[in-house]
Amino acid sequence: MKHARPPEDPDSSKAAYFLALRWLGIRDLSEGQVRERLARRGYTDVAIDPAIERLMQDRTLDDRRAAAAVARTEANIRRHGPRRIMGRLAAMHIDRELAKDVVRELFSDTDEAARIEHALEKPLRGNSARLRDPRERRKVVAYLVRQGFSAASASSAIRRRSRAQ
Repeated sequence: MKHARPPEDPDSSKAAYFLALRWLGIRDLSEGQVRERLARRGYTDVAIDPAIERLMQDRTLDDRRAAAAVARTEANIRRHGPRRIMGRLAAMHIDRELAKDVVRELFSDTDEAARIEHALEKPLRGNSARLRDPRERRKVVAYLVRQGFSAASASSAIRRRSRAQ
């Protein structure tokens, strides 16, 4: 792993600002992530606080936007459920209430059952006959729970799929 050299002036808010700006040009990060990265690079709070303030004032740093982008990717590309997305947002240091709002907004327009059906495609790979075996059913339920869906929702989706055979 490449080690970054410490900053020449660990109290320079200007240097911290420009470094954070470079990171945010690549992808959205949360305030907590930027703070953590700057601290790891060796900047002091004297540099970090004004840099964060400036990034927030010019709306380059926006926790809601970062949380929404990550939540959309997690839900639509990775097919994760609400619980898994909440965990991902918590790892990003997103405020819990903000994370709940973002997840609620994301899942308000779609039916959770439809998302589970979509997520079921991967473990079943078109072979719904696997659900006849109780061990296989448990494996599929466990997979869906790991993906962030509730056990009750996963079980009812599998029951619906089994009846449709």
